[in-house]
Amino acid sequence: MQLVRGLHNIQPEDHGCVLTIGNFDGVHLGHRRVICALVEKARALNCASAVMVFEPQPRELFAPQTAPARLSRLIDKYLLLQELGVERLICVNFNHKFASLSAEDFIEQLLVKRLGIKHLIIGDDFHFGKNRAGNFDMLCGAGREFGFGVSDTASYKLADCRISSTEIRQALERDDFAEARRMLGRPYSIFGRVFHGDKRGRQLGYPTANVLLKRRVSPVCGVYVVQVKTAFGVYYGVANIGSRPTVSGIRQQLEVHIFDFNADLYGQSIEVVMLHKLRNEMKFASLSELTTQISKDSAQARTYLNNLDTESVNGYVNTHDNG
Repeated sequence: MQLVRGLHNIQPEDHGCVLTIGNFDGVHLGHRRVICALVEKARALNCASAVMVFEPQPRELFAPQTAPARLSRLIDKYLLLQELGVERLICVNFNHKFASLSAEDFIEQLLVKRLGIKHLIIGDDFHFGKNRAGNFDMLCGAGREFGFGVSDTASYKLADCRISSTEIRQALERDDFAEARRMLGRPYSIFGRVFHGDKRGRQLGYPTANVLLKRRVSPVCGVYVVQVKTAFGVYYGVANIGSRPTVSGIRQQLEVHIFDFNADLYGQSIEVVMLHKLRNEMKFASLSELTTQISKDSAQARTYLNNLDTESVNGYVNTHDNG
């Protein structure tokens, strides 16, 4: 799948596509229905299927303190959309200059002249351009004027099934992983590259694979039983997601102690699948108390895993695998 980073990288050969625009956070089942319709329409019109996303997401620019936690990063979206057959992902740098673009220029300069869209699939609540002046009706009028079709994403939504990124976040916040999985169409997991940490876990006798969450605020926080997919195979373990208050941590990160594993993961990407929450993150008075609690967490995690049928666990987490 082609990744176009920034409007300046749109080339003349990119002209002509069926397009949809949105955050597509999590690429959940509702999104997947829209994407399948997008790909089908592109095939019918013999042109490329394209998805436009914004980085950062608009609320992260205008209201960073209240912007919702992300379900997926750009790379996660790329992999999931590629799996669904999308041919082009256009990532727009959403800054104040772009946000000041008039609705008319958004249509004429970007959609028509730069992208040459043949059809647009968009929500009827979509607003765009300076002061959010553009709306669905304006797009329909522009379609008649410039010769592209417009259809509403509501036409492709799952009947009698409310699915939204917000509802998935709420399910994760209350640790309802089964409900989150139902809406996502796969278990909730976090992808990331393992980096060199401060080796404190190793010093405590519990080495961890550390993954930075970067800009994303995690929708989950605490200590979890997890499955870990690595280049060496599939393992299980216990993970902490948070800021590590006992050692005065600030940035959010994911730390995974993988059971019965001693290979080198530095620089490699792993997928961590959330299975069960053990407790909230807490601050301990000493490293000794922290070590004792990690030992208890590990024992509880092993007990939880031992009480589950292995085939059932694998069936749960392997319903979707995008590498």
